[in-house]
Amino acid sequence: MLPSNTSLRWLVAALLFLSTGLNYLDRQVLSILATTIQAELKIDDVGYARITSYFLLSYTIMYAVSGRLVDFLGTRLSLALAVIGWSLAGILHGLANSVTQLAACRFLLGTFEAANFPGGAKAVAEWFPLKERALGMGILGAGGTVGAVVAFPMVTYLALHYGWRMAFVVVGATGFAWVVAWLAVSRRARAVGAERAAGPLPSAAAPEKPFGLGGLLTYRRTWGCILVRVFTDPIIYFISFWVPKYLAANHGYTLADIGRYAWMPFAALSFGQIAGGVFTSWVVGRGAELNRVRKRLMLGASLLVLASGAVVALTANPVVALAGVALLALGHGMWGNIAVPAEVFPSHSVAFVTGLGGTLGGVAGLISQFGIAWAAGHQGYAYIFAVFSVCPMLALVAVQLLVGRLGEISFNLSVGATRHA
Repeated sequence: MLPSNTSLRWLVAALLFLSTGLNYLDRQVLSILATTIQAELKIDDVGYARITSYFLLSYTIMYAVSGRLVDFLGTRLSLALAVIGWSLAGILHGLANSVTQLAACRFLLGTFEAANFPGGAKAVAEWFPLKERALGMGILGAGGTVGAVVAFPMVTYLALHYGWRMAFVVVGATGFAWVVAWLAVSRRARAVGAERAAGPLPSAAAPEKPFGLGGLLTYRRTWGCILVRVFTDPIIYFISFWVPKYLAANHGYTLADIGRYAWMPFAALSFGQIAGGVFTSWVVGRGAELNRVRKRLMLGASLLVLASGAVVALTANPVVALAGVALLALGHGMWGNIAVPAEVFPSHSVAFVTGLGGTLGGVAGLISQFGIAWAAGHQGYAYIFAVFSVCPMLALVAVQLLVGRLGEISFNLSVGATRHA
C-alpha cells in the first residue's frame, strides 16, 4: 500500500533536510580544520582564501547550470548524482598535500554541491502549498546548519583521534547512505504522483514549460531574487568559512574549543530558518497576508543582524563575541532568503531562478573571500562584521522595489506583481 501524498511530502522534506545537512557537513570540514591544515601544509591566509575561492568559483558557475539540469533531469536523478559527486570530492580532500590539490578538491566539491538548493527548491515548489513554502525552504536550509552543528564535534573528534585526513574520508562516505534512501523514497513518491501546491493555478494561456533565460533576465522580479542572494549569500559563506578562524585569531579558541562552542552560530541559524518558516505558516494559516507577514519578518531579522553585527564589531569578550555571531546567524536564518523565488515563481522555473540567484550570490561570495582575507589582515574582523550587518536591509530594499508582492505567482513574464505593500 502506497503512503498518502501528505506523509510522502514530509518524508521528502526530511530527506531534503538531510541532503542539505550532508552538503554543509562536507564543506564545513575544511573550515573547522583550517588552522591545523594551514600549519601542517604551511598555507597562509591568502592561500586559504584561494582554496575557498575555488569552491565558490565552481559553485557559482554550476549553480545556474545545475538549476537548468534539475529542471531537465528532475529532482530524483539530479539530487542522487549530486550527492554521489560531492561525497567523492569530500573524500579526495584527505589525499591532498598542497594549496593546488586542495583547491582542485574544493572546485570538484562546489561543482556537485551547487545542485542541492535548486533541486531542493524545485521539490519544495512541487510538494508544498504556497503558504507553506517558506516552511519547506526553511526545512531545506536548516538541514545545512544542522549539518554544520554536527560537523564541529564530529570533525574535531575524528581529527584529534585519527588525523585530519581521516576526517574528510569518514564525513565524505556518509553521503552514500543518503543516496540509497533517496532513491527508494523518491521512487515511491513518483509512483504516487507529486501533490501539486495549493493556491492560484496558471491560466489556460499560461506557458507550462520553464521560462527561458532571456525572458527571466528582462523581468524585474528575477533581478529582485538575484539581488537578495547577492546581498545575503556572502554572509553565510563568511560564517561557514571564516568564523572558526575569527574565534581562533581574535579570541584564542583552540581546536578543542571550536569543537565545543563554534557550532552555536550554526544552531542559531538553523533555528532561525525553521522558526521563520513555522511562524509564517502559522500566521498566514490564520488569515494573515503572506506578503505582509514575510516582509515584516524580513525587517525584524534585518534589524537583529544589524544590532548583533555592531555588538561583535565592538566587543573584546570571547563569550559576547560568540553570542553576537549566533544572533547574527539567527537573524540571517529568519530572513529566509532562499524562499523568495518559490514565493513568486511557478514550480517549473523555481530551480532555474534559484540557480541564477545562487550564481550571482556566489560571485559576490567569491569576491568577498579575498576582501575578507585582506580586511582580516589590515582592518580587522570588526570591519567585516560592520559591513555584513547592513546587507540584509539592502536585500529587503530589493524585495520591496523589484520583487513586489510575495505570494503572487508570475505565471506570465509579461505580467508582474509590482505592488509593494
